[in-house]
Amino acid sequence: MLLIIGNKNYSSWSLRPWIATKVYGMPFDEKRIHLYAPSSKAEILRYSPAGKVPVLHDEGTVVWDSLAILEYLAEREPRLWPRAAAERARARAISAEMHAGFAKLREHMSMNIRKRYPGKGRTPEVLAEIGRISAIWGEAKGPFLFGEFSAADAMYAPVVLRFRTYAVEGPNRRYMDTMLALPAMREWIEAAEREPESIPELDLYE
Repeated sequence: MLLIIGNKNYSSWSLRPWIATKVYGMPFDEKRIHLYAPSSKAEILRYSPAGKVPVLHDEGTVVWDSLAILEYLAEREPRLWPRAAAERARARAISAEMHAGFAKLREHMSMNIRKRYPGKGRTPEVLAEIGRISAIWGEAKGPFLFGEFSAADAMYAPVVLRFRTYAVEGPNRRYMDTMLALPAMREWIEAAEREPESIPELDLYE
């Protein structure tokens, strides 16, 4: 498999399928495309019909969109969704909620692993969305949202990094610590910290 991703410091959507493949040891090659460069759009279009990352290529099959890629990966690694039907339905529901929602959090607390912005971005709308995420995490089966690492954890992995950057307190600290301790998460963070590019549009509070 070939997974095309964006900058690790900024690309929250890219992290989701990447961390899932890493946690479950699914072999893949990785191609990183620097976002917001003059040639970025043309290069991404070589791989993705939607013109966005991430996108997965697997022996002629092309899958774009993070959640669709996770569903595709789950075909070969069923542990990406909980075994019990009720928990599997809930995991898909909170994953879809993350996929389609939390627009104000994305706007005011974009993923930026290398920066620290304590206290920033806390509009009333963002605080309400943080409250909803806290409620979801508060129902974690432990140590991950559904016991074992699942696609739902992959979907919320970038939020863990956002809360780290913006020093958000209140959500399930044990869950955040569990996610941050994952070898795959540490690998992503270390790679992000080594990236040479900065994207001024995404360095929100400079």
